[in-house]
Formats: sequence, C-alpha cells, structure tokens
Amino acid sequence: MGHIYQVRELTRAVKSLLEGQFPFVWVQGEISALSRPSSGHIYFSLKDEEASLAAVWFRGNQQAEEAFDPLTGEVYAGGPRPGLAARLENGLEVICAGRLTVYPPRGGYQIVAELVQEAGKGRQQIEFELLKAELAAKGYFDPQRKKALPLRPRRVAVITSPSGAAVHDFLRIAGPRGLASEIRVYPSLVQGDAAPAGLAAALGRACAEGWAEVLVLIRGGGSLEDLWAFNSRKVAEAIFASPLPVLSGVGHEVDVTLADLVADLRAATPSHAAQLLWPERRELAQRVDELEMRLQAAVQAQLGRFEKKLAAREQILRLLSPLNRLEKAALALESLTRRLTAAVPASLDKKERGFRGCLASLERAMPQRLDLVGRSLENFSLRLAGLDPQLPLRRGYALVKKADGGILRSSVEASPGDGLELCLVDGTVPVVVANEDRPQPRICISVL
Repeated sequence: MGHIYQVRELTRAVKSLLEGQFPFVWVQGEISALSRPSSGHIYFSLKDEEASLAAVWFRGNQQAEEAFDPLTGEVYAGGPRPGLAARLENGLEVICAGRLTVYPPRGGYQIVAELVQEAGKGRQQIEFELLKAELAAKGYFDPQRKKALPLRPRRVAVITSPSGAAVHDFLRIAGPRGLASEIRVYPSLVQGDAAPAGLAAALGRACAEGWAEVLVLIRGGGSLEDLWAFNSRKVAEAIFASPLPVLSGVGHEVDVTLADLVADLRAATPSHAAQLLWPERRELAQRVDELEMRLQAAVQAQLGRFEKKLAAREQILRLLSPLNRLEKAALALESLTRRLTAAVPASLDKKERGFRGCLASLERAMPQRLDLVGRSLENFSLRLAGLDPQLPLRRGYALVKKADGGILRSSVEASPGDGLELCLVDGTVPVVVANEDRPQPRICISVL
C-alpha cells in the first residue's frame, strides 16, 4: 500500500503544485453567485459554457475610482469613474488577472483576483434579466402564491427527457425512499428551440389528467445555452398556471433558471428533488425506532408513576385497614404477654419472699403476742368478774325491779303502792311501796 495522505497534507501538496504551475493567469468569464459580505471582500464565480471557477477579490485590491483603463492604459476623457467593484453584478462578462490557489476548508481551487476588468454583458443574460423583471412584476415569484408539496406523495409526474441522465439520477435516489410511490414520466425535449413548447405541453398534459399529486420538472447540468429552455416565457407561464404544486430541479446548484423561481419549490439537482419528496426508508425505520423507544420510555415513566401512586395508596390502606389494626393489636398483645409472662414469676417470687419474711416475723412475734394477749385476757376476766351482778347478791345485797321490768335506781322513781320485786341471790321477793305520813317522802317497802 502506498503512502496514505492526511486530507490537509494532500491539500497542501495540491495547493503548492497549483500555485507553482500557475503563478499568474488571465481568465475571462461571466459573473454568477456574486456575494458581498460586510468585510468588503467580493466573492463570485466565473462561468462559461462548460465550467465554473470560484473567485475572490479582496478589498485591498479594489479601487474606489479608476482614472484610466487598466488593460490599455488609456486615460478616461471624462475624468475618473467609479471602480468596477461597485458596479459588479451577476451576468457581467469580465476578465480577471490573478493567481490560482486552493482554499483548504472547501478543498476547491479558486482565483485570487488582483485585477478585474469589464468585458461586456452576454446577450442571453440581458434577455434573462428583462424577462425576470417582467415576471417578477406580475407576481410569478411571489412566495404567497406558492403551494406546499404533499408529504410523502404516492403519485408523482416527472417532466423530463426519458433518455437523459436526470431521470436516472432521480429514479436511483427515489428507489430506497418513500413508501411504494408510483412515478409516471411525461417525456419532453429539454434542450433546443422546440424544448420550451414541449415542456409546456407536458406540464399541461400532466395537470389535465389529474392523476398526479405533484409535478417534478428536472434536467441535468449544462451551459447557459443548454438550460435556456427553462428560462423561456412558455415554461414559466405553464408552471405558474399549474393547479398542482411544481418542484423544479434543473441543472446544478449554481444554476438558477426562471423555472426554478416560478416553481413552488426549487431543488439544487434532480437527485435533490427526489430527496425533497421522500425521506429514506432507513430514516423512516429509524424514526419508528425512535418513536418506539420514546413510547417505551413514556410507558415505563407512566408505569413508574402508577407504581408510586399504587404504593402510596397501599400504604394508606395499610394504615386504615382493620387487619393492620388487628396486627398491631396482636403485636401489642404478644409484647404484653411476654412482659406478663416474664413479670408474673418475678412478682410471685417477690411476694413469696415477702410472705416468707412476714411468716418468719410472725413466728418470732407470736409467743410474745400470745403472752400479751393472755395477760390482757386475764385482766379482762378479773374485771368481768368484778362486774358480775350476782356477786353483790351473794354478799347480801338485792336488786330492785319495777313492775315494768326496769331497775329501780332511785327512791324518787317509786311511789306508794307501786309493786316491786327484790332479786336475791337465791330468788325473788315481791314487795309493795308503803305510804307513811312523814315530813319527807321516803320509801317503805313491805314484804308480801
């Protein structure tokens, strides 16, 4: 295998070779793709019938005024005139002098112009500008009138030459795209004097049949003369009158025709036209995969939310459930049972020890207590014996009872004539209170 170049390495080699081979050149061509950025540099392309060359005219090489013709050295009779940089426009035929170089970021070669001189406008470019201005005034290019292309159309009418490379490029790109679309080719000349009428007729026929959803007007690249049919009034009017949306893909990206401007949408190339109509099936498959993954993620997220809600509700149900309360009560009962089971033997043991202590103390105190009780009982017996009513009767005393059975305790309680009863140790004797006339009342008892 030979040496493998890095891109920058190869580009530098080509740049060095090109600049060494063409240190200074003169090039004539028609200006197109003119651009004036705020830096003051001017970028454009030089075109002829077969090729295009990128050009840059740096601000430092531009002249605000020109007092003489830079090619011939002839002094202008009317005095200095504005420099060409201010008057440069698309379609102007110019001669550029400068050096060729390679611009590495794009990998393309270009001319760095040091001198630019007007060579005159091309006839066709003048005709193009005049017709373009007329159609613009009539609203042919108005964005408001342009129709949107259908999304992934199923029926597409292609107006082009059936033998040209454009239709093959279009079909090749369309093959792996879309979803089973049908394409009909409406043949027409795309170059020459008869081409404008043929293109307009094919457009009209496709619209009249009413089969297609969109019309596609395509042609491969070429010179300004090759593409001139697409700058004709007939083609522009046919596109403008079409009730169906028209997609134009004529030439290369740098080629802009009136057909492109009037069409509802412009594609850079015929291949690009197919890309605008249908996405690749691989992209659709990828989109389906992405949607599937998003759906799965959404389902998982939703399930996660549901699981969280379900867990929260289960927690609430557990808190509110009678079974949960019963379980808590059972746990509490089990705990109390364990505590009671452990506490009862200890309590009984403690009480038994206390009881045994009390019994021992009682056994020690019982003799003393019995002796004390015995002495108290003896004292009570003596006192009780002293209170025996029979004892005084044995000594000769008597107990006097009234008729109602009460005890006569004072003489004033008896009246003469009252019946009393003397209770002696060995029996009772009935008596009557006597009445004696004496100064002081006293009781006189008569034994019956």
